Parts: sequence; structure tokens; C-alpha cells
Amino acid sequence: MKKFNKILRYIIPYWPKALLSILLNLFGVLFSLFSLSLIIPFLSILFNTQDIVSGPVPLSFSPDSLIHNFKYLLSQVIIEHGKVSALVFVSIVVVIATLLKNGFMYMSAYFLSPIRNGVIKDIRNELFAKILKLPLGFFSDERKGDIISRMTADVNEIEVSIIRSLDLFFREPMMIVVYLGSLIFMSPQLTVFVAILLPVSGIVIGRIGRSLRKTSLKGQRRMGTLLSIIDETLGGLRIIKAFNAENKMNQRFRSTNSFYARLMIKMWRRRDMASPLSEFLGISVMVLVMWYGGTLVLNHQGSLSPEGFIGYLAIFSQLINPAKSFTTAYYNVLKGMASSDRIDDILSAENHITDKPDSAPIIDFKEAIEYRNVNFKYDRDYVLKNINLRIEKGKTVALVGQSGSGKSTIADLLPRFYDVEEGEILIDGKNIKDYRIKDLRNLMGNVNQESILFNDSFFNNIAFGADSVKEPDVIHAAKVANAHEFIESTRYGYYTNIGDRGGKLSGGQRQRVSIARAVLKNPPIMILDEATSALDTESERLVQDALFKLMENRTSLVIAHRLSTVQHADEICVLHEGKIVERGKHDELIALKGVYKKLHDLQMFS
Repeated sequence: MKKFNKILRYIIPYWPKALLSILLNLFGVLFSLFSLSLIIPFLSILFNTQDIVSGPVPLSFSPDSLIHNFKYLLSQVIIEHGKVSALVFVSIVVVIATLLKNGFMYMSAYFLSPIRNGVIKDIRNELFAKILKLPLGFFSDERKGDIISRMTADVNEIEVSIIRSLDLFFREPMMIVVYLGSLIFMSPQLTVFVAILLPVSGIVIGRIGRSLRKTSLKGQRRMGTLLSIIDETLGGLRIIKAFNAENKMNQRFRSTNSFYARLMIKMWRRRDMASPLSEFLGISVMVLVMWYGGTLVLNHQGSLSPEGFIGYLAIFSQLINPAKSFTTAYYNVLKGMASSDRIDDILSAENHITDKPDSAPIIDFKEAIEYRNVNFKYDRDYVLKNINLRIEKGKTVALVGQSGSGKSTIADLLPRFYDVEEGEILIDGKNIKDYRIKDLRNLMGNVNQESILFNDSFFNNIAFGADSVKEPDVIHAAKVANAHEFIESTRYGYYTNIGDRGGKLSGGQRQRVSIARAVLKNPPIMILDEATSALDTESERLVQDALFKLMENRTSLVIAHRLSTVQHADEICVLHEGKIVERGKHDELIALKGVYKKLHDLQMFS
């Protein structure tokens, strides 16, 4: 129930429409009951048992007053125009009541539609906003395809299973209460018998639906695995084909898909059982009511007349449909709650990297960056051990070492992609956790080994994250990054689409667009993570030239794979197994004949 309440809280902003929809539903139910109740006077006229009412009573909303005055009106029609005209009159009233009933029901659905779609829109918005806020560490433990599945398939399942059932949850209980109230008024004795039978059938239906939510949860998880396989396959098609692994990937997909299909078969069989089972139980209850009610009428027990009993059965038969619909909605909600659980896993995920209540703004970088006794681990083992490093303003510090030595982790800690567990990182003598995250990251520009570009134009990729950017500024940034010439040679220049992840560009071109983006941001601190390691010699020369321009008059933290790119750094730190084992300028480290010298010699002879 708590999970369902979390879905219902999204309705709160739409409460005026929800209230109006409930009110219109109520009017629809009342007119439905009124049209059904007219069966009794119709049969009374037909069977010649209609009593002539000589005068009206004061009109009020009580059932006795309404029934008496309607009988008086009907008596007047019989006296003045005859019984055939009275039948016509009753028939016309039934048609009008039915028209009003359906009109109110439609208007209820009309106002419910923006609620249903608005709730789904709000869930998607909240889910996407939460994904943007969560730290990078959260996504290292999750499959990308599974997260996509939660934002698409699971949200869609909530819309299909829960949100579309909202009108049933609004309307059907109301119909059941109104119809039951009228049945109690007509025959309390018979209605007590009905009240005993209905919960019994409800218990039977509930027992069958208990495992539906668990099965649906397994199915949604398996759909996340399927989407992960699809995502990995599309991203790795080149490798799959190069290693002739098509059959292996195909078999992996087929196996997962078959398991998913079996789960869905099991789930839909249980779900499809709801309607026939509820109908069978409803008809069984109906037969028992007919038997017991018929016994009461034949034995003249109670005040129920034969035509009143037929009217009772007509109203009771209408009670079966809302009970059946409510049962179906219950099954749908159980199925949809599994998707709600998966979405809630993201929405309730804790974000440890947040601003402190008293966090301070930082507009400019003035003195130095300092790593002080920093230790860090992702899981159990420490990847950084007692890191002490000071980067003065305007200086370039390079990090070199073998893969896995902790170079990228040092860089990721500075903009708080991850938070230090032991020790602290200071900017201008103040812990970075005491600054606003947005201000902190505004001080920094990033150029990564893998150029992260978006399926958009050159202009929008370079201007990414900046507001109100003018074209001359973008062109200037591209020129600094040695990207202007090849951008201008494309069909639409700066407004040419570069494809998914910049797929229409070479590696060097993608990297230069990334550098142009950093140039436009014009930050005082630059983080360069092996920005030239995957490039050919010509592309490397162009990119390296752009990087030198980028680093001019800036404080730079450079992660280098090729030592030739950092020979002019103010300080080079050599990392080994999470520790800084050597530091100094290029010539000093060569003279030490230690780890750096070995790395340098290996690259010289490779």
C-alpha cells in the first residue's frame, strides 16, 4: 500500500481535476441507479400492481420523498393518459437518465485524462532529474540498459497497469457503495446474505493474485537485462564482427529472451484468470441470491414484492461489473507495482555528494589546489594511498604511471565526481566539500581520453553547458582548438549534425571539438585525461597544439599515457599501485633512473 501511495502523491498537483472527476462519476452512478430503479414502476404498470398515489409530499433528497413523488407523477400520467402512455413516459425517463449517466461518465474521463498523462510526465521528469543528480558511483553498479528499461518499459508499465486503472479506483468503489446502499434500502435481509458471499469470492481472487507482483518484478528485471545486451551489442558491433562472435551474442540474447517470454506467459496467464474467475464467482453469487431472494418472496418474508425483487436483481447484476472491473484493476496494480518498485530503487537512491547547508560560493581560483593525506577506495581495496600533492595556480602537474595506478581517480576527486573518504582536497586553503558543487565545477574544464559528444550540431556541442553563446565566440574557440577548418568544410558548417557520439568524425576531430568546448568555457583549472593517447601522429600533433593553447595561463592537471606530451610540465608525479613514488621535472626523473626512467625507456623502444 505504501508503494501505491507513492504513486498517488503525484496526483496531488491535479487535485481539482481529480475532485471534479470524482464528482462527475458520482452523478453518473446516481443516474445509472435511477435508470435501473425505473424497472420496478415499469413492471408494476405492466403487471397491474401499481398503486395510485393521490398526492405529493414535500420534496427532499430522501429516498422515500423521491420515490413517493415519482409514483404520484406516474399516477397522474396513468389517470390522464392511460397505462400505455405511462410506459412510454417511464421509457423516455430511462433514456434521458442513461444519456445523462453516460454524459457524466465521459466528462469524468475527460478530466481524468490530463491527470493520467500528467502523472506519467511527472514520474519521467523526476526519474530523469534524479539520474542527473546521482553520483557516478551509482552507475558503476548498474547496467545502462537496465536504467533505460526503468525509464521506458517500467514507466510505461505504470501507465498501462496503474494509471489507466485510476478511473476504476475512482468509479467502481463508488458504484459498489451506491448500489449496495440502494440494495440495503430495498431489502436489508437479502443484502446481508450478499454481504457475506462477496468477501468470500474476494478472498479467493486475492489468493490467486499474490504471486503476480513477484513474477512481474522478475520479468521487468529480465527486460532490463535484454536492453543491456542490445545496448552492449550496438556499442560493440565492430568487436563482435571482428571476433566472429555473432553466434555467441545471438545465443546470449535468445537465452535471455526465452526466459523473459516464459515469465511473461506465466504472468499473463495469472492476469487473464482475473476476468473469467471473477465472472464465474459473480454468476455463482447471483444464482445464490436468486435462490435466497426467491425464497423470501414466495414465503412472503420481508417487504420485497415480485417486481421489487426483479429490480433488486437488476441492480445487483450491475454490481457484478464494477466488482469485476475492480478485481481486474487490482491485478493490474499488482503487476504495475513491480515496475514501481524498480523505479523507486532509483528515486530513493541516496546521493552522498551534495551541498552542505552552509556551503560557500567560489567564483575564482586564486592560490593553489592541494591533496592532503588522501585515501580512497571504490569497494574494499584502496586505489589511492596517502596522496599529498600541491598544484600552484598557473602550474601544470602531470600524472603518469601504469594503468590502474589511480591517475584518473585523482582527477575525478577534484570536481567531486566521487568524494574523498580519508584526507581532504583543498582549493585556496578551503575543503572543496565546503564549496557549492556547481560553483566548484564551473572552475574546471575537462577533456577526456574518450571524447563525449552528443547527437547534435558542432555549434551545440561546443556551446554545451553555456547560456546565450554567440557564434563568434564558438568560432574563436574552434580556431584555438584547431577545429575551425574541418568544421567549415562540412555541408552546413557549425550547424552540421555530427551523429551519435560524434560518429561522423575521426578520433582527432572529436577530440578537437571537445577541446573547443573546454576553450569556450574558459575555466581557470583544466583536467586533461590522456587526451591524445588514442590518436595517430598527425592528429596528435594538431590536438597537442590545441592543448598547449588551452593550457596557457591556466592551472592544469594532466593525465598522460605518452610521456612525450608532458616533458614540459612543471611537475611530474609518478604513481604506482595508488601511491606517488616519484616526483619532479622530466630531466630530474630521468636522472633518478627509477620507475619514470623505465616507463620512458619502454616508450622510446616501443
